[in-house]
Amino acid sequence: MANTADDVWRLLGELTEAQKETERRFQETDRQFQATRHLIRQQNQQLSEQLGKLGNRLGEFVEWQVRPAVVRLFQDRGIDVHEVYDGVSVQRGEEGIEIDLLVVNTTEAVVVEVKSKLTQADVDEHLERLGKFKRLMPRYGDVRAIGAVAGMVVPRDVARYAYRRGLFVLAQSGDGIDILNNAQFQPQAW
Repeated sequence: MANTADDVWRLLGELTEAQKETERRFQETDRQFQATRHLIRQQNQQLSEQLGKLGNRLGEFVEWQVRPAVVRLFQDRGIDVHEVYDGVSVQRGEEGIEIDLLVVNTTEAVVVEVKSKLTQADVDEHLERLGKFKRLMPRYGDVRAIGAVAGMVVPRDVARYAYRRGLFVLAQSGDGIDILNNAQFQPQAW
């Protein structure tokens, strides 16, 4: 059976309509895909914000565990500090530092960085902070400044690194906080 010209034109018309329908469905699918992608981005952003808030809360928790112990711990090591300041922030021109805990007396200052999990990068950043401390906080220019790092989780290699760099290392021990450095440890002074 031979197709007539009308049959061919009818088939071409149907093919054209089918192609238009396919294009319309493709565009609709693409719109749905874009909407889904946008929704996933929003959910990822919300999750990131919530995780950031949780991380900050965990950091605050660790800081509040360390804060009441620092005076006693350093006094036990012969550093007669008696004042604790938390959340110290200093900005001088383009340069600034933030100090989690500043433990002082009239002749000494212990600059403490607190993390939920201490890393070598945290130790390096704290060493940089200590290098700026007296310059950015000149009222402490004539005191002996020493550094300490504290964490709920302190991997052994990070503790050894901080120790070798002259920092006190404070960590969770049982239901309290202890200084991990041995009694012979001599901190670096800035």
